[in-house]
Formats: sequence, structure tokens, C-alpha cells
Amino acid sequence: MRRNGRTAFQLLRRHLLIFLHPVQAGQEHTICIMNRSVPTDSMLAHLVYRDVAKASDWLKRVFGFTEDYRYGDPVSGVQMHLGGALIMLTGPRNGTESPSTLGFNTQMLTIFVEDVDAHFAHSKENGAHIWEELHETAYGERQYGVKDMDSHRWLFSQHARDVDPVEWGANVAQK
Repeated sequence: MRRNGRTAFQLLRRHLLIFLHPVQAGQEHTICIMNRSVPTDSMLAHLVYRDVAKASDWLKRVFGFTEDYRYGDPVSGVQMHLGGALIMLTGPRNGTESPSTLGFNTQMLTIFVEDVDAHFAHSKENGAHIWEELHETAYGERQYGVKDMDSHRWLFSQHARDVDPVEWGANVAQK
């Protein structure tokens, strides 16, 4: 069962975190109350677009995101999800701009999907700019790289095999 794009397990986990970590007298509360507007069990990346409404439509059509809500008139913010990944679209403000306006990127998002081959085909058919073809990495991911309408860079990925980071040359931190 899914509610607002979340499985019953994800919703139950959020509620259990609140009950399993009660606040003791005199202690600071470290787990936020449940807020349906801002999920706390995931990272919520904020992405700046020149036209938030058009970006939302594009991300739905090309990448398969689902809109959770929007606000403003004209639209100034949209929260969306794809699987368990959450994003917030905003317009330029307070010294922020889209990569298209800046002329360069400052970050990249990796989104895990159930069928990266189908996702790749759908994105390509809908005119997305592929900058890295679909392939399997040394670290066991099947993925591709794509730019959206405002030049944000995305990786869409699916686990292909379990690989120990040492096998591909990573230095694993000692615990």
C-alpha cells in the first residue's frame, strides 16, 4: 500500500521513530515531530529552476516524478518524489540560480530506480540530454547520466551487484 508515494513500512518507520526515542526531562529533542510537509527520514534536495511550474511538468513527463504539492501564485515551490527520493523545486532567490543561468553545475543527484533500463529509454524518448550512456560501473551500479531542462545533472541508478569498496580501490574508513 502506498500513501503519498510512501510504502506502509516507510510510514510505520516514521511513526515508530517518534515513539522509540522519547524525550527525557531536560534533554533536547533530536527527532522532529512528523510533518507531512517536510519529511525527516530522507534528504530533501532543493533545486532552483527558472520556471518552477514548467520544471515540475518536465520532471513528471521525462523522469516520472510525482508531484506532492505546490504553492504560490505564480508557482514558487513544488515538492515531488520518485520512489523514496524527495526534491523541492524553487525559483531563484537569495543569491540562488539555476545551473542554466550560472553556466555551470555545483552538484549532482543520484536517484535509485527499480528498472534503470526502462527509465533510460523513457528519458531518451522524451528528449532528455544524456551525458553518460547507460552502463555498469566498477562499483556495481547500472546507471546513466542526464541533464534536465535547466541543466541540473542527474544519475539514475540501479544496484547490479554487491561489490566490496576495496575491490575497486576505495579506502574504507576504520570504525
